[in-house]
Amino acid sequence: MLTQEQNDMLTRVGPGTPAGELMRRYWQPIAAMEDLKDKWSIPVRLLGEDLVLFRNRQGRLGLLDRHCPHRRASLVNGIPTDEGIRCPYHGWAFGNDGQCLEQPNEPEGSSFCQKIKTKAYKVEELGGMIWAYMGPDPAPLLPRVDGFVEPGTVRMMGRTVIPINWLQAMENSLDPVHTEWLHGHLYEFVKEQENVKVAISAPHAKIAFKEFEYGITKHRLLVGQSEDSDDWQVGHPIMFPNTLSVGNGDENSRYYAFQIRVPVDDTHTLHIWYTAYVPPADANVPAHLTDRLHTYEVPIYDENGDYIVDNVDGQDMMAWISQGAIADRTIENLGSTDQGIAAYRRMLRREIKKVEAGEDPMCVFRDAVQNERIDLPNEKKKHHNSDGMKSWLMRTHMRYSPILDDLVELYEPSTPSPLATKAG
Repeated sequence: MLTQEQNDMLTRVGPGTPAGELMRRYWQPIAAMEDLKDKWSIPVRLLGEDLVLFRNRQGRLGLLDRHCPHRRASLVNGIPTDEGIRCPYHGWAFGNDGQCLEQPNEPEGSSFCQKIKTKAYKVEELGGMIWAYMGPDPAPLLPRVDGFVEPGTVRMMGRTVIPINWLQAMENSLDPVHTEWLHGHLYEFVKEQENVKVAISAPHAKIAFKEFEYGITKHRLLVGQSEDSDDWQVGHPIMFPNTLSVGNGDENSRYYAFQIRVPVDDTHTLHIWYTAYVPPADANVPAHLTDRLHTYEVPIYDENGDYIVDNVDGQDMMAWISQGAIADRTIENLGSTDQGIAAYRRMLRREIKKVEAGEDPMCVFRDAVQNERIDLPNEKKKHHNSDGMKSWLMRTHMRYSPILDDLVELYEPSTPSPLATKAG
């Protein structure tokens, strides 16, 4: 268990907090480019700060404090300019760098605007997503991780804001054993009347964790598996500090899958599922599948307000929310299967100390050659995918994707449309 002080250190993310300062050393995804397709600006809340994401008349992205420093009106309904955005209340204009450029109605020749600058953060696009950096200069490079730069993929981004602290979602990724129960036996219980059985309920013989240059790899050996299996030999990575990579390396059904736990504030997390599918070599891929990032919302509750627990991601969210807005780690009792969680907490404390000492934490990229493409380890023959592509898609967040039919058709063209079964 942790002390209250230790729990606060790892969970609180506002300005000046240990974990908040750590997270500000990394680029965080905040939106999709599609979100600004028909809008000039949208509200964003990140690491406890209220911001406005916008594009100016030249198409450049900007990210400023949401409230105008004049009388604190919101810039979300601001007027775009060539250089930035203008406050709708009194017309004060700001550049993308936060500098006040104009103050209508101030005396002619006044230099007051030169003294006013609002908070501004860096933003970049990668993989159809918009990323923000809120830390000190010089900013590191936005990591060009494999699935975000792989050409010709079908890209999807599911998302939801969960009323929990980021850490309990992230610790879930260091807990292999929960899969056989939460995603296996619970799902089989929910589908008991249909006598459904799934590969993911296979019991674990042993688990292991290894630190590597980008974080921690998670390994599992299931009962009946050979130690030569990819699940045990390769594993899949947790990319420090807040990303799980859990795709499929098999060239016949290759996809890159990421779960990114973005801290909105202490008690809310923007959960992003980003998946990039590599179409089969002989597939006829319609142009509309690859010309943009397809976005969708992932629900937590059904129409009755009950948790949705007939899919993997709904099961995860139910478990996380049930721990409370910020899990009380002072009264938990870790067992032998929680070794990965303990290792991750030690890593967090170690990297926080680096930031406090003025050093770069791990997984911060400044070498352009290294950052050309960052390839992460990935299993090719995952036991949990052995039920087939359609079965896996329908038991995850991807069932809510607007291009689900198209995706199934790419990989299993003889399979009937799954839409008729979505409600069940």
